[in-house]
Amino acid sequence: MTETTCLFITNDELETKQLAKQMALFLQAGDVLALEGDLGAGKTTFAQGLAEGLEVSDKVDSPTFTIIKEYNGRIPFYHMDVYRLDPETDELGLEDYFYGQGICLVEWASQVETLLPEQTIWLRLTVQSDGKRQIQLKSNLIRVEQLCKELQSR
Repeated sequence: MTETTCLFITNDELETKQLAKQMALFLQAGDVLALEGDLGAGKTTFAQGLAEGLEVSDKVDSPTFTIIKEYNGRIPFYHMDVYRLDPETDELGLEDYFYGQGICLVEWASQVETLLPEQTIWLRLTVQSDGKRQIQLKSNLIRVEQLCKELQSR
């Protein structure tokens, strides 16, 4: 399988949220997004935009202390923060979410990388020196190439 990588630059929170909202239009039940980035890089903002695109009406915030928050939208949305998890843990049944019928967004996903499906969509958010966000998308999922083309043409 060939890997697709694309890069986006957003100028502010609104643009980050808008990019995620547009991305949500292309996602399908069963997709897993692995979200990496330092504190303050915009992970929660990205999650909020994704939720908007999935037509989630509830307020979305970071699941830091609850680990998993479930939301109803046009496709179920599972927002996870696994920063505090032991990488060897399997008691939470994360695989049930990863291989289920919703869309999973996993913050600090490298903590549970061995549990993630092979076709996970990886996103890395980085704050540049000028305050802009760099969002790198990487996956071996075939339709991600089309997703990148669509998002870059907007």
